[in-house]
Amino acid sequence: MKTKVSILFYAKRAKANANGLVPIYTRITIDGKRIELSTNRFVEISKWSSEAGKMKGTSVEASSINRHLDLLRGQIREIEMEFIHRKILITTESFKSKLSGKDERPRMLVPIFQDHNNKIKELVGKEYAPGTLERYTTSLKHTIEFMQWKYKISDIDIKKIDHAFITDYEFWLRSVRNCSNNTTVKYIKNFYKIIKICLNNDWLDKNPFANYKSKVKEVERVFLTENELQSIIEKDFKTERLSLVRDIFLFSCFTGLAYIDVKNLTKSHISYGIDGEKWIFTHRQKTESASKIPILPVTQMIIEKYENHPQCLNNGRLLPILSNQKMNAYLKEIAAICEIEKELTFHIARHTFATTVTLTNGVPIESVSKMLGHKNLRTTQHYAKVLDRKVSEDMLILKQKLSKLPISKISNGQKKIM
Repeated sequence: MKTKVSILFYAKRAKANANGLVPIYTRITIDGKRIELSTNRFVEISKWSSEAGKMKGTSVEASSINRHLDLLRGQIREIEMEFIHRKILITTESFKSKLSGKDERPRMLVPIFQDHNNKIKELVGKEYAPGTLERYTTSLKHTIEFMQWKYKISDIDIKKIDHAFITDYEFWLRSVRNCSNNTTVKYIKNFYKIIKICLNNDWLDKNPFANYKSKVKEVERVFLTENELQSIIEKDFKTERLSLVRDIFLFSCFTGLAYIDVKNLTKSHISYGIDGEKWIFTHRQKTESASKIPILPVTQMIIEKYENHPQCLNNGRLLPILSNQKMNAYLKEIAAICEIEKELTFHIARHTFATTVTLTNGVPIESVSKMLGHKNLRTTQHYAKVLDRKVSEDMLILKQKLSKLPISKISNGQKKIM
């Protein structure tokens, strides 16, 4: 429904001054509600035309006053069109504030950024992981440091953020902070979220990211080969500590679950699937997407091995997992003992599930994607790109099929070229 805005200029007889001049007022009516403001111009009542809403005649005085009223009318119409264009509800309050310039107070970047972070903090454990809050807290810290480095300020009016601000911020991240390409892109992406908040609230008329482009470089994912995985399985560790870490790492290798998702598992996450076999039904904390994973024999053995562990019984957890920091520290010991020349971390288990355990063994990429809880198949395709062995096996099948073709005729009918 279109809001109706009408304008009327009139002489206010009741407020005549000592010289007998009356002030000219403007009345703006918005859907029946009025705003009355002085134009700061005065006129003799006999020289005012109520019908035309302007001063009579063509004198210098009349021309000056009427030109001022025309400019004011134009300003009012511009505000009306701006509200319509930005889809802002036109009310007497918002219109009066805009006309008087009261809404022009600067909106500063840091309070908007901090408000965003405060909302995430309140939702940690509900909609966001602690790591998300940590990333945005660091992003705000970097943004403030950049402004101090570049402009010698600790905050900025969001309307002053332009393309140059963003490209300079990117340069600072790469040079002064010495961030890698992908880390730089992630910080810029975090900053873009704050700009989108400003755009969605109509605090910005122009998107400073309009002509900005950045690209995440694909990182080759490290995973264990079949031989490396077998060496960890077969190794007899002398300490219970390393055996425990090995078992939980293998659990992740055969389920594809990330550290935090393994940590959160309880017996209630295990149920029978569509095939009548035991499955793990959970949600990834990172993306909240569902993961439904059939339990393989090695996975079931690990579950049964620790079902009566005190930590599992006391805390209601499926496995007695250590902190991520300790797991990674002990995994480096395991890598050294097993003579694996890779920097072994817990997350490599998830990569190993995607590659060596599933894709290499012919599990369709769509099934792997579903078990990993990926929202987009393209994310899973990154794993498929590194499987030279799978490419070799697929091409071997193709060679066997092509061997039936009578290609000998090509050789026999070859003509001498040189």
